[in-house]
Amino acid sequence: MKSNRNPLDGKSNRKGGIPYWEKMKPKADVVRSKVAKKKPTAPSEKNLGWDDVAQWYEKLVGHEGSDYHQHVIVPALMKRLGDLRGKRLLDLCCGQGFLGRILLEAGAQEVLGVDASPQLIAAASERAKAAKKLRYLQADASEAGAWADGSFDFVMCLLAIHDVKNLHGLCANLFASMGQHGAAYIVMMHPCFRVPQHTHWGWDVENQLQYRRVDHYAKEREIVITTHPGKAASEQTIFYHRSFGTIIETMARCGLVLSGCEELLSHRRSQKGPRSDAEHTAAEEFPMFLMLEVRKQRVLK
Repeated sequence: MKSNRNPLDGKSNRKGGIPYWEKMKPKADVVRSKVAKKKPTAPSEKNLGWDDVAQWYEKLVGHEGSDYHQHVIVPALMKRLGDLRGKRLLDLCCGQGFLGRILLEAGAQEVLGVDASPQLIAAASERAKAAKKLRYLQADASEAGAWADGSFDFVMCLLAIHDVKNLHGLCANLFASMGQHGAAYIVMMHPCFRVPQHTHWGWDVENQLQYRRVDHYAKEREIVITTHPGKAASEQTIFYHRSFGTIIETMARCGLVLSGCEELLSHRRSQKGPRSDAEHTAAEEFPMFLMLEVRKQRVLK
């Protein structure tokens, strides 16, 4: 079974009736194979991130963040960050910059957002015109830059690590950006349970149990994601799946060490129905997101 529901779109939540994982079930495996082999629009020589889908992403996330940002990711992040007074923060792969305003309102001294997409940075800069302590820079987060200068107390990277091809370059910039006693917080789709097109919900009729099926996990994959699956012509992005071990090992090679970890569960619950109890149990067992806290390795020796 493959779900075409966008995990960041609050409007896609099921409202009763036939479960979404039945509605979205492909008619044959060959259909899924054909979709997986579709090639995305040829990227420009310079990495511009999600610039080709910037308008779609701007509508999806907007000024306040998506449903999951608001109810799961940001609350967990802010709890980890604690008192931000006098702190310099870096929002890496910031998109349209919804997080920067939240960080400033929480007391941060200064916030810099970096993203490869000119359109998303333009949207972020427009929103931040009145905020002198909030600024944005268009740059590739996986390429060395003067902005990664070791002056930041905290670095955030939300739901972007799987959109970046050069993971080593991104991790190297996380290291270079942080001060000696700084920390970085990376939130990603859970690599064990949420691999697009390769993990699915299923229903065990005999045991009346909703389970999570994982078809593939260990191998690295470049998975083509269509932003509007129902349209004949639609923009595409690439999801770079890596195992948890690969992610941690890459960070270690860049001088980073894991100092904290939190698995984030969905806040959504189905309407009352014959399977709702089982669906609620599954939602409380299988985390959707993974938050990692990393620091410079030599600090913890």
